[in-house]
Amino acid sequence: MVSDTESDVVERFADAMWMERGLSANTLAAYQSDLRNFAAWLRKEREGELISAQRGDLLDYLTLLSQKGRKPRSSARLLSCLRQFYQHLLRQGVIEEDPCARVEAPKLGRPLPKSLTESEVEALLAAPDTGDPRGHRNRTMLEVLYATGLRVSELVGLTPHQVSLVQGVVRVTGKGSKERLVPLGEEAVSWLRDYLRGPRQDLLDGRLCDFLS
Repeated sequence: MVSDTESDVVERFADAMWMERGLSANTLAAYQSDLRNFAAWLRKEREGELISAQRGDLLDYLTLLSQKGRKPRSSARLLSCLRQFYQHLLRQGVIEEDPCARVEAPKLGRPLPKSLTESEVEALLAAPDTGDPRGHRNRTMLEVLYATGLRVSELVGLTPHQVSLVQGVVRVTGKGSKERLVPLGEEAVSWLRDYLRGPRQDLLDGRLCDFLS
């Protein structure tokens, strides 16, 4: 249970967040729920209250939630709520020290990139107008990217000398000046051969260029 005094403090905090930050009703409800759950845990496990919580209490509570399977993003939201709550109490003069001051947010990690479906890949490859030299170049670049998995920086830096259409490979210099041979595949070889024979010459219009694109 949460005491009437703590409940009042939480309500005043929610009102302040609504007025100062314009938080949505759903966000405020989630903040209030988080604070009440933390207050209940403090009362049961530490015989303490929200306004007297210490850094160790926060760390133990976050650790407990993590052990119970709470996701890092959810824990980060909880910590954000607690930070704002105790900063609010600090500004109001209710507490003299913020217990969250030296508590680090959980590492969220980077989400994995979304892969394209086969139909999405086909639509992407078919997007350039191959009747135009630039469109033909773009289609060729997409075919090479799809076939090799090169980085974009590696692709745009390719020179004709790095490509062997006979062997169907491209020699790439990557990070650390390390070279590797990457298979092109028949489709990419076909598009490259057609591009080098005509559209590239049209785009250069007699100018010299060291790069394929």
